[in-house]
Amino acid sequence: MDDPRQLRLPDLHSPHPASGASDLAAIAAGFDPARLTQARRLAGLTKRAVADHLLVSPVAVGQWEAGTHTPRPDHVARLADLLGVPPAFLAAGRPYARLESSAAHFRSLRRTPVGDRNKAIAFTEQVWELTHALEKRVQLPPVDLPGFSAGEVVTDATGADPVTAARTLRRAWTLGTGPIPHLVRALEHHGLIVTLVPFAGKATATVDAFSTSHLPRPVVVLTPDRADDVYRHRFTAAHELGHLLLHPDTAPGDAMQEKEADVFAAEFLTPSSEISPLLPARVDLHALDRLSKQWGVSVDSLIYRCREVGAVSDAAYRRAYQRLNQLRNLGLFQHETVDGYPGEIPVLLSRAYALAEQHGLALAALAKELAWPLPRLRLLLGQPDADTRPRLRLV
Repeated sequence: MDDPRQLRLPDLHSPHPASGASDLAAIAAGFDPARLTQARRLAGLTKRAVADHLLVSPVAVGQWEAGTHTPRPDHVARLADLLGVPPAFLAAGRPYARLESSAAHFRSLRRTPVGDRNKAIAFTEQVWELTHALEKRVQLPPVDLPGFSAGEVVTDATGADPVTAARTLRRAWTLGTGPIPHLVRALEHHGLIVTLVPFAGKATATVDAFSTSHLPRPVVVLTPDRADDVYRHRFTAAHELGHLLLHPDTAPGDAMQEKEADVFAAEFLTPSSEISPLLPARVDLHALDRLSKQWGVSVDSLIYRCREVGAVSDAAYRRAYQRLNQLRNLGLFQHETVDGYPGEIPVLLSRAYALAEQHGLALAALAKELAWPLPRLRLLLGQPDADTRPRLRLV
């Protein structure tokens, strides 16, 4: 490893535009339409709502976002105030990766309002920006996902069949055939970006977990509403991993793609060759509970696995679910939260920042470089967690 004492970080204190009249004029002259769209979506506002606040027409806001007209300097100041960003956020000159909503695997388009979906996409764009800023200082684990290269996936690397893809990935990641103890950490160690933050406040619950392979690094966005059940959380992460491998041509809400991602997740977490001999000949909830803790999957999914491999009939399968729900109503077989499982909480970005901070990067300087408010940066970095760290190296 290079000696960090011999390494230099980029200048962290280069001047940024403030909010004086001349600075606002410069920002207006260098206005970036895409930044207005991103900030507006993050704020959850329509063009009409922005127009009403600024006392202009919705057509004017549409022209600003289309790039056919630019806002006046005073409009820039008022936009920044309304959208909760520094005025410099609205200027060009910073790395930006545009992500279309059609390029992300949203599970249910009906459940997710368009505004929340747009907010989720804008959040993911910012996750990439933060990753890019940190990668200038810290060497993250290289992306190790079969078939993935620079925002594109070739399914020939694993095969289009979800079971084959799951087995191929286990071999590629040398996971063997047994339980995977720390799934989210495994994704991070292989260069995937995983987040678990309430990026849309209370509205985050309306957005199911989603993922995209259309950025320089694959991104998996896990949502806190599933974090109350660590096994559901793990299955969701595996489900999104399946999308990344199997579905380069996204079709948000497509029932077939969702089914294939579920099949991938089940095989990835509990390979049929290993789990089938362990499943009881009849539904035994105590035996399934032991397997659940051993393999890190829910009792519910093991009941489904029993039916899938033909160990139980459809009638027995339905009765088992009914019995499980009755026992849960009595306070038994309760879910465990992700909080007790550090290996399932993303830490790659927070660890990368912590390493860069040790070598002089200040949070305020990074926020200024990104032109983000400090609370926004803290949100995306998440909270550090005491666990094994993905391998990082200062560059």
